[in-house]
Amino acid sequence: MRERLHRIRDAFAADSGVAAQDALAAHVSGVLEALQPECLGLYWPLRSEFNAASACLADRECESIGLALPYARKSLCEMHYRAWDRSPPTLRDECGIPACAGLRVVPDVVLVPCLGYTRSGYRLGYGGGYYDRWLAAHPHVTAVGIAWAATEITDEQLMPEAHDHPMIMVITEHGAITP
Repeated sequence: MRERLHRIRDAFAADSGVAAQDALAAHVSGVLEALQPECLGLYWPLRSEFNAASACLADRECESIGLALPYARKSLCEMHYRAWDRSPPTLRDECGIPACAGLRVVPDVVLVPCLGYTRSGYRLGYGGGYYDRWLAAHPHVTAVGIAWAATEITDEQLMPEAHDHPMIMVITEHGAITP
């Protein structure tokens, strides 16, 4: 299912381009304005993921929000967030994803990339379980999924398990979906 969703997401991002990016950025901005985070956990985009980091940097509403990027460690199979000063990442974490050298922080709101998602708020990621473990350790954090609408799947297709943590909402280029 992951490979199929990668193909769908890659094709969607290639075909939809700037209009879908702009629409999703506007919806994310509106949600962030309502949530008013003190520290926002972002992610550095891979492949055809929505570039939430770039969208936030371009959004004047984000100027007063502290930002953080995840840092994953394969050796410990864990992830934490580091304060991000908004400059281009100079490091790569143990998974090879761009990261920053800031102090460890716990954001109050995190934007979580979704390879696939369900209307009940569950997400399919890349299969490492990094976000699931982090969210389990930080149940007070508001988790918001970010996805392209074309990658919606059903709960029956995903078959959520006990370790899966639903997001409070998933935002697509069509708007917010709340379970």
